[in-house]
Amino acid sequence: MTTITPHAEHATLINVFTVRPDRAHELAALLVDATEKVMQFVPGFISANIHVSTDGTRVVNYAQWRSVEAFVAMQSDPTAQIHMRAAAEVAEGFDPHVYTVESVHERV
Repeated sequence: MTTITPHAEHATLINVFTVRPDRAHELAALLVDATEKVMQFVPGFISANIHVSTDGTRVVNYAQWRSVEAFVAMQSDPTAQIHMRAAAEVAEGFDPHVYTVESVHERV
């Protein structure tokens, strides 16, 4: 389960894919499939959330990993690489970065 907590020890991956609107849901489905079949079984995986922009030009993967090292190790996993290549072929571009959560605000 995704938990957003400031200064948590886990790493947050935010990967913004640019995509043609007619392929946005195809890309989202590929990311869901990769998560369900591969990523959730990779050591260090915590959660993934797939978002599609309302205009269909962006798909975002908001994922949490136990550490940056676990995320980096996943990138070397041959099975994960197959799914990452498939997503890259559908997307026109992508911009992955690992973040720390600095603050969280809720309506009181």
